[in-house]
Amino acid sequence: MTRHHAVLAYDGSNFQGSQKQANRRTAQGEFEKALRSLGWLDKSALVAGRTDAGVHATGQTVAFDLEWPHPEDELLRALNGNLPHDLAVRELRVTTNEFHPRFDATSREYRYRLFCDPIRDPLREKFLWRVYPSFDEGALIKNASLFLGQHDFSAFGSRISPKGTTTRTVTKSEWRKISDGEWRYEVKADAFLYRMVRRLVAAQISVAQGKRSVAEIHTALTKQGKLFVGLAPAHGLTLIEVTY
Repeated sequence: MTRHHAVLAYDGSNFQGSQKQANRRTAQGEFEKALRSLGWLDKSALVAGRTDAGVHATGQTVAFDLEWPHPEDELLRALNGNLPHDLAVRELRVTTNEFHPRFDATSREYRYRLFCDPIRDPLREKFLWRVYPSFDEGALIKNASLFLGQHDFSAFGSRISPKGTTTRTVTKSEWRKISDGEWRYEVKADAFLYRMVRRLVAAQISVAQGKRSVAEIHTALTKQGKLFVGLAPAHGLTLIEVTY
């Protein structure tokens, strides 16, 4: 049996997350339907990690076992021919039988997109969070570095499993202003807690708007204090890459 390594991209707007769920449309569920149409008989594909309902991906990694007596590019075309319009395989290659997209990952990177505007913009708001009132741009850029390094992020997310740790190591945390007033936050870590990125974004915007202090963020990171900042909307978030 041959193990294949696939990189998926999807518009999460109409998915109830990436992880397979009974009676709910998910990225993994739709991908497995396409696999079954090609003779795949396993119960479950292996996925690098789960994304929330409404979250997008350009670099979600999946592994599956399938005997395919044709070139790999034909398998790529066959899969995409059986996938819905909002999900695609962008890359496909043969890998080792021991490869596991979740446990072998060394880092994951996410991107969050937003813009500031007092008036609704329906087209942009499909994939960006519209933030208002305005915020201190300098503070937003400066305070992103607070999250770099190893911290207990329990104030910013939940354990993936009951016995899992809440300590994570962040190696990239930065904001960039793009044309048309768009802002992009890119964050990379060895792993992320459940909803961690969306809470990090919400916390930083809250500070930049003067609703929270930098001291509160620091306390939450160093003393695991509670920090009630809510969640940035899911539709602004994209899983960019899983590194091995």
